[in-house]
Amino acid sequence: MKCRVCGEYPPFKSNQSIAEERRRLLDALIQRPEPSCPIETCANHSVPVSAKGQYQSFGVTPSGSKRYRCKACSKTFAAGKSTTGHKAPHKNRLIFSLLMNKSPRRRTCEVADIGPEGLYGKIDFLYEQTRVFAADRERRLLSGMALPRLYLATDRQDYVVNWTRHVDRRNVILHAVGTADNATGYVFGMHLNYDPDMDADETEKLAVAAGDYQAKLPFRRFARCWLKQDYDAAVLRRVKARKPQGVRDLHGDIEETYADTTQREDVEVSEVQDSGRRLPTSGMQIHSEYSLYGHFFYLKQLFGGVEKLRFFIDQDSGMRAACLATFQPEIAARKADAFFVRLGKEMTVTEKRSAVAARRTAFEQSRQLNPGLTDTELETLLIKQRVAQMAPLGKWQDKWLMHPLPNMGEPEKAVCYLTDYRDYDEDHLARLYNKASLHSIDCFFMQIRRRLSILERPIGSASTAGRMWYGYSAYNPESIVKMLGIFRVFYNYCLAGKDGKTPAMRLGLAKGKVSLEDIIYF
Repeated sequence: MKCRVCGEYPPFKSNQSIAEERRRLLDALIQRPEPSCPIETCANHSVPVSAKGQYQSFGVTPSGSKRYRCKACSKTFAAGKSTTGHKAPHKNRLIFSLLMNKSPRRRTCEVADIGPEGLYGKIDFLYEQTRVFAADRERRLLSGMALPRLYLATDRQDYVVNWTRHVDRRNVILHAVGTADNATGYVFGMHLNYDPDMDADETEKLAVAAGDYQAKLPFRRFARCWLKQDYDAAVLRRVKARKPQGVRDLHGDIEETYADTTQREDVEVSEVQDSGRRLPTSGMQIHSEYSLYGHFFYLKQLFGGVEKLRFFIDQDSGMRAACLATFQPEIAARKADAFFVRLGKEMTVTEKRSAVAARRTAFEQSRQLNPGLTDTELETLLIKQRVAQMAPLGKWQDKWLMHPLPNMGEPEKAVCYLTDYRDYDEDHLARLYNKASLHSIDCFFMQIRRRLSILERPIGSASTAGRMWYGYSAYNPESIVKMLGIFRVFYNYCLAGKDGKTPAMRLGLAKGKVSLEDIIYF
């Protein structure tokens, strides 16, 4: 497909696979059914116990579960607690706390005096409880919770899954995409390109029967899934990475990223497979571009009540395509905008301090030249001056602003406005450029590395062909899914910042800091 206006060849994607990925992610928000009368012929069989006038309390069971009596048929039944059937429920809080504070699995077993099987059972329980708890709160967003505007940062983080057999020492490399609000810090989603509920062998059989290997990728029944033959072929045809041109400044990095993108067969596909990687032994790895589409469509379901959306995304062509395609109606209606944000990540602490010091000097000089302006007005003025100096970069001639106001968190930053309808005045546009940041999602990523032992930045010994084995990394990708899900809830509702508030409190989804017990016994 060729665009007759700009000459581009936009790639096709499978609507069916995007819809499947969207449904998979939204499943976490589906309301679990409440207990109701167990008698199938009773009028209250599908009426939840929370319905007024249909049930009466009828004491508790020996284990502490609440009992009810149905007013329609007089049947009594128990609504079990979340910990019903647990042999050591008193250890749940300790294990929850240890897992959220970088305790390795074996050390957690030692401290909690529990076996490995018991620990994995507790992790499954905590994962389910955090899912149910978060869904109960976030359904307010699904119902159209009114918010004036959100400034959202989106980026990806990679995770390594250890090899488990000496005869095959290849690692599994997975990517998780996350989006957080820069104002409140609330993380709306953190999604891994992995589906634990799919059976790879069964899917391969169904794919062969459907003729997937004879069809182009977008027209396949299982377009979102990495099939074995495709993965092996991707390793064989892997294009060698471009050699750096010796330019290490941010301007050069942006140009290099554009150059790499133009070499791809599909500009939206950034995944690179090599001989040191393999597919998971259980579940199925999802093509990263379909995970991106699923993630943004998931966000769209949450943001129905938001007046305006501003997306600040990493310089990634797949992320750009997914964001703009998903929110195209909102962008056209001028209710949403998107910006690329690129950070210089190679600076030393000394270089960061020098950049911030230079910013202060330039700011003071501007203050002397414009004594009647406030600090906010001075910041707007400096950005407007840089806007006038913007030059196009890359094949698509995108214009990048080299941000004049660095800080220690983002000491070198460039911003590109992706949805410019030329309908904002200079001051409005300058204020938007000034708000462009990835700090909220980067902060969440940093906390993942610091607090989850299986996801800390790996330190290992290199073997041939880049294969690595890491002491604390996961052996099962599903463990990553569960730990990310647990930690997102812990981060949003339990971790308070310097202001004493959690991200959920700032967003309006919680009135106070939520205790671990409130989640465990929800």
